[in-house]
Amino acid sequence: MPETGNRESRPPVIAIDGPGGSGKGTISLRLARELGWNFLDSGALYRLVALAAMKRGIEPNNEAALAELASVLKAQFHMNEEGTHYVLDGEDVSEQLRSEAVSAFASHVASQAAVREALVDHQRAFRQPPGLVADGRDMGTVIFPDAAHKIFLTASVEERAQRRYKQLKEKGEGVNLSRLFRDIEKRDQRDMSREIAPLVPADDAVTIDSTRLSVDEVMRAIYEVIEISGVSF
Repeated sequence: MPETGNRESRPPVIAIDGPGGSGKGTISLRLARELGWNFLDSGALYRLVALAAMKRGIEPNNEAALAELASVLKAQFHMNEEGTHYVLDGEDVSEQLRSEAVSAFASHVASQAAVREALVDHQRAFRQPPGLVADGRDMGTVIFPDAAHKIFLTASVEERAQRRYKQLKEKGEGVNLSRLFRDIEKRDQRDMSREIAPLVPADDAVTIDSTRLSVDEVMRAIYEVIEISGVSF
């Protein structure tokens, strides 16, 4: 579903896509703060649908029920110095969204065409002045194809598994590195092979491999892309 309206008059978008664990969430949030722009964590919308479905006992293969749930989703994002807080039906569910169970459920949810269609308008509503940094898997290909800048941020499976392992251990959760590696591989395959909005770089995206880069180094690389692109804000 294409966006309507005068392209010249719409606020600019920086789309940052890539697989889970590539660092795009951290990078996107920091970029939004530094620019003073709005921030969209599109993956959180799918995790919110997944969590809402789990609370209601809806199975991950019940596409009709999930799409209906997505269409009436009552969720809010609140960004502060600590990060982004996610509220579902009036409850702060930020910690719940980070669980592996919710992430796995969300990956199934995101593969369903009816659910993705139901969330398109939710995502595009974040495009507000002065601009938007959008983090996801299809921001530059489907949701904001006219984005001023498109970044595809990636990293090796080994590195992404190590990052996730460290995050979970710091939270005191029991976790197995080998299992995380396998889960990430399966999730990548599912995301890349789905018929609707597969995880692929946009044709005009710049790919940045963050495997051996610090957050500061990735930020510098993105600012270089923005500066040399010739596309003004």
